[in-house]
Amino acid sequence: MRDRNQLASRIEAVRKLETEVSDTIELIGMAEAEGDEAMAAEGLTALRIFAEEAKRREIESLLSGEADANDCYIEINAGVGGTDAQDWAEMLMRMYTRWAEQHGYKVQLLEEAEGEQAGIKSATLMVSGPNAYGWLKTEAGVHRLVRISPFDSNARRQTSFASVWVYPVVDDTIEIEINDADLKVDTYRASGAGGQHVNKTESAIRITHLPTGIIVACQTDRSQHRNRATAMAMLKARMYEAELQRREAASAVTEAAKTEIGWGHQIRSYVLAPYQLVKDLRTNVEKGNPDAVLDGDLDAFLAAALAARSGATRSEASAQAR
Repeated sequence: MRDRNQLASRIEAVRKLETEVSDTIELIGMAEAEGDEAMAAEGLTALRIFAEEAKRREIESLLSGEADANDCYIEINAGVGGTDAQDWAEMLMRMYTRWAEQHGYKVQLLEEAEGEQAGIKSATLMVSGPNAYGWLKTEAGVHRLVRISPFDSNARRQTSFASVWVYPVVDDTIEIEINDADLKVDTYRASGAGGQHVNKTESAIRITHLPTGIIVACQTDRSQHRNRATAMAMLKARMYEAELQRREAASAVTEAAKTEIGWGHQIRSYVLAPYQLVKDLRTNVEKGNPDAVLDGDLDAFLAAALAARSGATRSEASAQAR
């Protein structure tokens, strides 16, 4: 039923777009016949909006991966750069939160480790909505920020790094077997603002999968049992994503890019000084308004990366077939 509803929604969206384009073209024709330049200009503006929507729908048709329709987790970790990097990690968390909210997705903060002076050391978000993983999966990698540091008394330019890791939420149709003997479970007091309960008991959970070294943590709930259940779901998702990475040759490039959260491994650069530019180093897509990008304007980057990844996958499949 979920697959059926998704297909029906996509078909309905395309049909609606076709109708709107047809009606707008007729409106422009009537406006030109009557000499109404304002109405004609309004119609042309609407066509440009429809063209952007058509591009988005075209990219969305590429989301045919095994888990593309699923919700996803986003892990953000500060890298090289000290306090600036921790502040940068928090800026990235806000950027993805804003993007998700602008597209009607639900965002839940599952885990957060605050920085010593500012920002965060790490955080885990859960983004829920249609094709959340499909849209965000190409964001995995190292993100580089260049700016005048607000934490430097000499106002010097600093370069900071943070890594982003995206993996799908595993639903009931996917079975992941985990041996309890392979798990190391640690409990600790949750960090954050606190309250009557959250910081007074060891309700936060950290689970380490010993064979793979995968570590997940959750402190969002006051119940240790619910945090453990959420952490286990995250662990299954991480293990499933690891399997997808092994099966998808295109993802090997992404994995190589995340070997170190520092120089030479970034997928995108955000330059705020001495000039302003955001550039994706995989697709060469650029935007000269970093403030808009950091406020969630990521669609151009996501679409280009998805198109490039889909093209690489198709080319590799054709080569294997030959």
